[in-house]
Amino acid sequence: MRIALGIEYDGRAFSGWQTQPHGNTVQDRLNQAISQIAGQDITTLAAGRTDAGVHAAMQVVHFDSQITRPLNAWVRGVNAHLPPEVAVVWAREVDEGFHARFSAFSRSYSYFLLSHPVRPCLLAGKVGWYHQPLDVEAMRQAAAVLLGSHDFSSFRAAECQAKSPVKNLQQLAISEEGGLIRFDLLADAFLHHMVRNIVGALVYVGKGSLTTADLEALLAAADRTRAPPTFMPDGLYLTGVGYPEQYQLPSQAEPARLALWR
Repeated sequence: MRIALGIEYDGRAFSGWQTQPHGNTVQDRLNQAISQIAGQDITTLAAGRTDAGVHAAMQVVHFDSQITRPLNAWVRGVNAHLPPEVAVVWAREVDEGFHARFSAFSRSYSYFLLSHPVRPCLLAGKVGWYHQPLDVEAMRQAAAVLLGSHDFSSFRAAECQAKSPVKNLQQLAISEEGGLIRFDLLADAFLHHMVRNIVGALVYVGKGSLTTADLEALLAAADRTRAPPTFMPDGLYLTGVGYPEQYQLPSQAEPARLALWR
């Protein structure tokens, strides 16, 4: 049987999602926990990789098992073998045509940025931080030029393995409350570091170092070397994965699953 799981995790404790020889990744710990319940070695496949320090409120994975278990065993049973920084939120049985990565038609991310003179303490590692005031309205206006289907090479990490830099950015909403700025992004897929690079460029707009025209020129240049530095991973959350309705899977994390949710 093939099982799909919704996963959340605090990325600070791990060296990213992808399995590594040292074993300190989310995938390694999840594989070990599921294998305990399945009674056999299990390997999971995910909707997308996340880097060290990046969090997930809705990562989706799938795995195949020759052993039948109640769906609750894949949730509470697996959670009993996971560290506190990782939790299975839901489990669904899916047909063999489902693939956590290749069946997905969209991904959504949220980035939380604290704009305050003093670095965060209680929210350390959970939000990004910039020490000066930012012009949120200027950032909103500039963000509009990124919407649609574009070559996002200027916002792509050098080590990105995607076959094409062209992605369709369907949403880039920016809201602000009490110095906490939230970026919500939705696309068919994202390049490596694409969200963090977009946030970094918009911070430059917010502090007055770039204009909307500059950002538009940067996008057209398709040249990563001309762009601002990659922003810190701390405030980045994978918040949803879209699948065809036939699979009946949740597409977004429940608001209560993310303490910073507005």
